[in-house]
Amino acid sequence: MAKTALISRLSETLLMRPTEESVVKQSKDSGVVESGTLYVVATPIGNLDDITARALSILKAVGLIAAEGADHTRQLCAHYGISAKITSLNQHNQKTKSEQLLRILRHGRDIALVTNAGTPGISDPGSYLADAVLKAGLRLSPAPGPSAIISALSVSGLPAEQFVFAGFLPNRSGKRRQQLKDMAEEARTMIFLEAPHRVEVMLKDVLEILGDRTLTIAREMTKIFEEIKRGTVLSVLKDLSAEAPRGEYTIVLEGNRKPDGQSMDDTKLGRILELVFERPHKGMREIALRISEITDIPFRKVYKECLARGKPAWGEEGNGSHKESDSQQ
Repeated sequence: MAKTALISRLSETLLMRPTEESVVKQSKDSGVVESGTLYVVATPIGNLDDITARALSILKAVGLIAAEGADHTRQLCAHYGISAKITSLNQHNQKTKSEQLLRILRHGRDIALVTNAGTPGISDPGSYLADAVLKAGLRLSPAPGPSAIISALSVSGLPAEQFVFAGFLPNRSGKRRQQLKDMAEEARTMIFLEAPHRVEVMLKDVLEILGDRTLTIAREMTKIFEEIKRGTVLSVLKDLSAEAPRGEYTIVLEGNRKPDGQSMDDTKLGRILELVFERPHKGMREIALRISEITDIPFRKVYKECLARGKPAWGEEGNGSHKESDSQQ
């Protein structure tokens, strides 16, 4: 334990060494050391030319850069001739490292906070440190710039006056599906992030729970292999199944177009069910899927209504299909 504490203090001492670009600020009147500023600096999401002039100025002036991935940030700094010291700040060490960085700020040193791509603190490390700085009463300033979320929204063609950023949905199927159910009546445009190996599973859940809505997916934005696709959930799923997904996806999804018209949807659903049940079909699931495609009403809602109405109109054949469909659930 003592050895760990000693290493931590030595690391902090090295980080606090002054550099040519960073000088401890003092008040002319009192000689009291003024606190430094934490600059939250947005960096490119792909194309290095997207960094702002102010961001470069800050990175060159500060004595220390707190980075999500030190090696990744070193490449950016090398490209622009930035020589500031770099220390790692990620989800695994943010609590202990934030304490060190607060002490450095109190000694008058400015620090730049960066993530691997885009704006720190948005589905990336950074918010913990920003919260700690504000609670400590220290200075904090944004250096705005690239953001995958806003970039994807700007090219989505979907309403952008109001939107909801949901980030990455849970990995576990049950939690992911429950979160989607909770968002079923959300009228605003929704934005998600998803890893390439989970994007198909996530979109299948969206199709089943929220219906076949319009969406735009973007990946590798501002890079050589940039790809932006617009379509329905079903059409995009077909495209994804034909190729190996790669690169993190930003998904912009249409909100519920009729959040206040649920009674109208129920009426429409009842009429369609009455027509469909006049003749036999292969099974309950087929009917529910077909109605969901036609009406954009979530599959689970349709399927539940099918189960409630299925027995009287179908007789023995219908009951058999009903049981078969139930066993597939």
